[in-house]
Amino acid sequence: MASSSSSLSRISTLQNHISPLEANNKLRSLVKISPQVSEAISSGRAVVALESTIISHGMPYPQNLQTAKEVESIVRENGAVPATIAILNGVPCIGEFISMLICSKTGLNEEELERLASLGKSVQKTAGRDIPHVVSHSLYMLSSLMVATRANGATTVSATLFFASMVGIQVFVTGGIGGVHRHANHTMDISSDLTALGRTPIAVVSAGVKSILDIPKTLEYLVYKSLVNALLVNIYELSFHRSSSLIMTQEVYVAVYKSDEFPAFFTEKSGCKAPSRVDSPEDCARVIGKSRLLNRKAGILFAVPIPKQHSAAGILIESATQRALTEAREQNVTGNAETPFLLSRVNELTEGTSLAASILSL
Repeated sequence: MASSSSSLSRISTLQNHISPLEANNKLRSLVKISPQVSEAISSGRAVVALESTIISHGMPYPQNLQTAKEVESIVRENGAVPATIAILNGVPCIGEFISMLICSKTGLNEEELERLASLGKSVQKTAGRDIPHVVSHSLYMLSSLMVATRANGATTVSATLFFASMVGIQVFVTGGIGGVHRHANHTMDISSDLTALGRTPIAVVSAGVKSILDIPKTLEYLVYKSLVNALLVNIYELSFHRSSSLIMTQEVYVAVYKSDEFPAFFTEKSGCKAPSRVDSPEDCARVIGKSRLLNRKAGILFAVPIPKQHSAAGILIESATQRALTEAREQNVTGNAETPFLLSRVNELTEGTSLAASILSL
């Protein structure tokens, strides 16, 4: 615990010196930040960003509300300030889940807060590309009932990274990131989480890539995509007889915590070798610090395997995943509807085992 707090303090000190708080003041005026988070950022305390899609689309009510509270509590117990990010009434909000909702422009009380959590999937799942559309809408009331419109947005990893970077938050914790979908060679379905991670200098801590995805291809995309892009740019410039200098864009640094194998979200191992390994919070802090000092523009992914005692159901979950993937193809479930469908169906097929593992992965 003390070791973790020391590492968080070190990251905060680096943040103060490398990213002056004045840099994004104009952008920050567009979002609503809770007093707790605003004060923590201003004073250089450690702040941890949290997404909100897991609340609306990742779990059923009331487990979603309870999990959100528990995750924030764990962040506080480890010496940092939690910053859950969501769009409410068309306004990007950053703060503790409870205070964020109560203090937002909708003036939610405790009863309305639970109602919002219970709206679940009727809230817009918001990736980075969806932000302009969601913030241009407004919440409205109908017969004293709060009506869910696109003004309520639950942020995915890509949208959370965008807002966290805007206000200067350097660390983001989530269950599992998106990635390259299985059969992507036919669908070209690749999560915008990967693109956002490749261009946002934030450290993401997760249980790896969601197991419903193609983990080997996701790792290839994260580690080697920048090289491919640089080569394509070089070829393009040469084809138009332009002066060309092959400039390597920054790759995403991927490391696994205390393991030589990349995890598979629900299980400790995926069969993929870890690109790098870190063994302590201090190791993580050093990586983040050096990355910031070198002004790298890409993010960092720290994959933390689920505890061994909770990963025994991996074979059951993989079997359910294969069945859910088949059903998704048969029902033509595609795009941003696919991941929620698969997670929900896998939970049904495993009789709640996958949901329990999802909660533990956080």
